[in-house]
Amino acid sequence: MQIFYVPDLIRDNNCLNEAESHHAIKVMRLQNGDKINLVDGKGTFYKAIISDAHPKHTQIEIEETLPAFEKRPYELHIAISPLKNTDRFEWFLEKATEIGIDRITPIICKRTEKKGFNAERAHRIVESAMKQSLKAYCPVIDAPIPFTEFMKQENNDVKLIAYCEGERKPINEVYTPTQNTTILIGPEGDFTEEEVETGKHKGYIPITLGNSRLRTETAGIVACHSVFYINNFVG
Repeated sequence: MQIFYVPDLIRDNNCLNEAESHHAIKVMRLQNGDKINLVDGKGTFYKAIISDAHPKHTQIEIEETLPAFEKRPYELHIAISPLKNTDRFEWFLEKATEIGIDRITPIICKRTEKKGFNAERAHRIVESAMKQSLKAYCPVIDAPIPFTEFMKQENNDVKLIAYCEGERKPINEVYTPTQNTTILIGPEGDFTEEEVETGKHKGYIPITLGNSRLRTETAGIVACHSVFYINNFVG
């Protein structure tokens, strides 16, 4: 199933943007009358038909609208340190989107080696992963924020912080299905003791993701999949 991304779909002026039009007409060779599927990244799935196959602004007619398409019963927010290796961070973005995540916040910790990332490219990656995995929700990617500033934010999620040493609990002991959760994943070199204590003071529960020492991007994926697994196969 090929899915096209239409974040600003308007019923009276249904048109694919130039990039999606080019892919539909020049790459896939679609024509007038062909049926296509669309998502808006906000949860709505559309079934449509091509009415004017133009390589720059393909016109479509909506035949069916499916709101809240396969909406999960929980929301997942992962705050994770950017990585020195851009490819590894982008791999995390792609795979987390495929598994299911709502928000990603890059947090700048004391041991973070790279302070930023290519936001435009990151958004293209999660949009592509959303379409490839047949999802209608596109994760929000925040601008990088210092760890100390992130700690000032309040939310009602189950708040978890994953790190390598000290007293911690398995994620399945502190998280139950359908709960919204925010999970902190530290940089290469892990959170500092001060950051861990700050997190605990702010209500973040220390968790372990297993006995192995995981890379940052792997820890992010394990956390993401653990929440997915608990919601789909536990209880």
